[in-house]
Order: sequence, then structure tokens, then C-alpha cells
Amino acid sequence: MSEEKLPEEHKGEDRGYTPASPLKRTMAWIALAYVLILLALTTYYFYTGTTLGNLAPLLTVPGLIGLGALALVSWRSTGRPRKWLAILLAILCWLAALATLPIGIVGLLSNFSGFGIIASVF
Repeated sequence: MSEEKLPEEHKGEDRGYTPASPLKRTMAWIALAYVLILLALTTYYFYTGTTLGNLAPLLTVPGLIGLGALALVSWRSTGRPRKWLAILLAILCWLAALATLPIGIVGLLSNFSGFGIIASVF
């Protein structure tokens, strides 16, 4: 439909595509990771009839990785926080995720037979 055939109230409106900001896209990827985790947990429950416990440390890992990425994306797109603060925050988040990952894996393995001894040590 051309511009001259539009009704009077629609003239001058921008009908173009506006993509989401980099921050929104980064948060969408973080949300997608959590959706896939919840899908896997729900599928496991329906398949076995039991739920998995001790997963809190493991569920923080995608959030910590995403928070570090979000700090860098925010710095690159808006300039805030400052460069070194964003890098420091990203490194701190990623180190926390790296430290939390083994604890989460041990918690996950404690749900299966034979790994209860390992989980009781931590």
C-alpha cells in the first residue's frame, strides 16, 4: 500500500522494523537457557516420576554467565558502566560461575545412585 492510499490518521507513521536493543537480546538468550533447563527438568520428572534436588548452585551458573555478558554488552552499547568496571564485573561473575559449577555438578550427581557419598562431603 503506498503512502498516498493510507487513511489520514496513518500518514507519517513509521512502519519499519525496529530491532531489539543488544541488552534485550542478551537477556533473551539468558531466558532461553533457563527455559531449556526447565524443559529438561520437567521432561525428567514426567519420564521418571521423581524430581531432581540440590540444583540451586547449578541453576545460578547461566545467570552468572549472563550477568557478566550483560555488563559487557551494556558497556559496549551505552557506555555505562565504565570500561574497566564492566570488565571487572564480567570477570567476577564468570569466576563465580566457574567456582559454582563443580558444586552444582556434585549436587546434580547426588540425585543418582552411588554419588550420595560425594555429595555428603560437600
